[in-house]
Amino acid sequence: MMWSPPVTLPLLLLLSQAPPSRLQSLGTAKLRLVGPGSRPEEGRLEVLHQGQWGTVCDDNFALQEATVACRQLGFEAALTWAHSAKYGPGEGPIWLDNVRCVGTESSLDQCWSNGWGVSDCSHSEDVGVVCHPQRLRGYFSERVSNAVGPQGRRLEEVRLKPILASAKRQSPVTEGAVEVRYEGHWRQVCDQSWTRNNSRVVCGMLGFPSEAPVDSHYYRKVWNLKMKDPKSRLRSLTQKNSFWIHRVNCLGTEPHIASCPVQVAPARGKLRPACLGGMHAVVSCVAGPRFRPAKAKPGRKESRAEEPRVRLRSGAQVGEGRVEVLMNRQWGTVCDHGWNLVSASVLCRQLGFGSAREALFGAQLGQGLGSIHLSEVRCRGYERTFSECPSLEGSQNGCRHENDAAVRCNVPNMGFRNQVRLAGGRTPEEGVVEVLVEVNRAQRWGAVCSDHWGLTEAMVACRQLGLGFANHAIKDTWYWQGTPGAGEVVMSGVRCSGTELALQQCQRHGPVHCSHGTGRFSAGVSCTDSAPDLVMNAQLVQETAYLEDRPLSQLYCAHEENCLSQSADHMDWPYGHRRLLRFSSQIYNLGRADFRPKAGRHSWIWHQCHRHYHSIEVFTHYDLLTLNGSKVAEGHKASFCLEDTNCPTGLQRRYACANFGEQGVTVGCWDTYRHDIDCQWVDITDVGPGDYIFQVVVNPKYEVAESDFSNNRMQCRCKYDGHRVWLHDCHTGDSYRANAELSLEQELRLRNNLI
Repeated sequence: MMWSPPVTLPLLLLLSQAPPSRLQSLGTAKLRLVGPGSRPEEGRLEVLHQGQWGTVCDDNFALQEATVACRQLGFEAALTWAHSAKYGPGEGPIWLDNVRCVGTESSLDQCWSNGWGVSDCSHSEDVGVVCHPQRLRGYFSERVSNAVGPQGRRLEEVRLKPILASAKRQSPVTEGAVEVRYEGHWRQVCDQSWTRNNSRVVCGMLGFPSEAPVDSHYYRKVWNLKMKDPKSRLRSLTQKNSFWIHRVNCLGTEPHIASCPVQVAPARGKLRPACLGGMHAVVSCVAGPRFRPAKAKPGRKESRAEEPRVRLRSGAQVGEGRVEVLMNRQWGTVCDHGWNLVSASVLCRQLGFGSAREALFGAQLGQGLGSIHLSEVRCRGYERTFSECPSLEGSQNGCRHENDAAVRCNVPNMGFRNQVRLAGGRTPEEGVVEVLVEVNRAQRWGAVCSDHWGLTEAMVACRQLGLGFANHAIKDTWYWQGTPGAGEVVMSGVRCSGTELALQQCQRHGPVHCSHGTGRFSAGVSCTDSAPDLVMNAQLVQETAYLEDRPLSQLYCAHEENCLSQSADHMDWPYGHRRLLRFSSQIYNLGRADFRPKAGRHSWIWHQCHRHYHSIEVFTHYDLLTLNGSKVAEGHKASFCLEDTNCPTGLQRRYACANFGEQGVTVGCWDTYRHDIDCQWVDITDVGPGDYIFQVVVNPKYEVAESDFSNNRMQCRCKYDGHRVWLHDCHTGDSYRANAELSLEQELRLRNNLI
């Protein structure tokens, strides 16, 4: 046998070296950035594997790897990376080492590494990254569930078990023993080392803005009595370690108790009994103004004095919406750069809710209009008001309204959702409204009379059901079969303002009186999770207003459509003229659904004079009012052409009126009515010189559901001297601006037109 040279030795050595492996499960796992005082877009990089968070070693880590990590975290790109545990050494395993990416991967599972847990590093080599604060399009929110790890290995939920008889009768429950859900089972928490900071976190999770001291001596007496009772079930349960959570240590700024350091059992495990000599922790929470019993609500003067300078808009549920702040006497939005759960929780608590359960990015609850007041809001969690948090001006870093921040807050469980239901609908989002009310001292399910039933009442019903916005308020429900035995009308004369949490809070008849009786005329609803939101561009109205004396010979069609004052009926047609206050209007859809006419094309009305269809007979009201609100002139505009006049870059126009096309306004687009088309005016022929209020109301009859009706009204101060007209201080109805007269010098600088 001929000897062969040992050329296979290098090959064997190469084969014996474990090749870099691709990670198999990281794509569905999570990354996070942590570290003392770190911002949301920077910190120590940690990865979740097998239910445990671990770090990444800085060996071979560079900008390409940081870019992949930042993109997976929802940021646009990486600015840099940090070696040698700049953001502090981590704990637990070092999951990844020698990570090598090309830079184009969408997640770290597409990169190479030594494999899970294969590392020769120490925590002094933990890598950190600094991402660009701009979020990726499509990265929606920071949720509590994303921040605290997988279920089953953390404290999942929390509740209060009332002990006192008075606490059991309260709704919501604000005081009781703390119980937390761990690995699918409810446990009580030992009161040893329990702090007010822990109570603050628990109350925030339950929807309460703050905590209150408890009478621990009284609860200790009650506990001791139960421990002395040999028949007490609680006494036997407390002797088991599985009954307890041994210790919780929160800072008070966490949005969820799962973010707090938790010791489930004593250090020696089963050998040492948990909570020796202690008792269950008791917490007392303070409910926000909207959730207090009627007798505990503050007076009107107190409410006004504490009116916050922050608000939520366009949310489907109570405690959620686009964030807006009041600055320089004008409402504006907040940019989502740096937006996180801690800052969102400060805002939620200021509004009377609990901590934030979700901080949303990318205008997920609709875009605002006007100023972007703030960006890079950096709350620490201790602040009493949102204005105490450090921040930048929104205009400093290129924010746009597509970056408007929003929030979903924790709200108390009032039990209202168990007092309403839908029956007979084709889907769970529609049907006959059935409510649970007290009849002859007994709780009974029944129908709601459809007299006065409108979109405002339907909005409250859908909100109470947790189904979002009302799409339609239905008065004739003969085609829906209600629940057997619940067909009798038990609620009538329902009148809601739209802000109520439940139909039971709306005004209604004492004794039930329904002119239609029972059966086919029971109230019904159709709900939707998204809705449009129309807002008038007030600045454009102010800039384009002018007067025109228009001959009657050119107003026949406008007269036919009732666009002139009644005195025009008595004129000697076609001789003479009418004096018209003309202007352009631009109506934005800032909601989350397209604005569509309620009626289908088969029921649109053809107007021969102008030769077009009216999909909504009255789309806008134009009024001239005295300073005390009396109407002196009016006009209206039918939606003869509801279409996408323009859309932002990258958004396609979907609706056009040409060739009998579909009508509507796409989300983010706007419909423009130029000043030179018929009926785009108010006839002021009979109005004398003076100071007035010019008002435009969009969708005045609430024919189409919207997420926010408070911004449908636009008002301007109007000065008319008989020859010229000035419009100034134009603002939407939900803005907050002074109505003081401008100086003469300021008025002269405003746009004005001679006849």
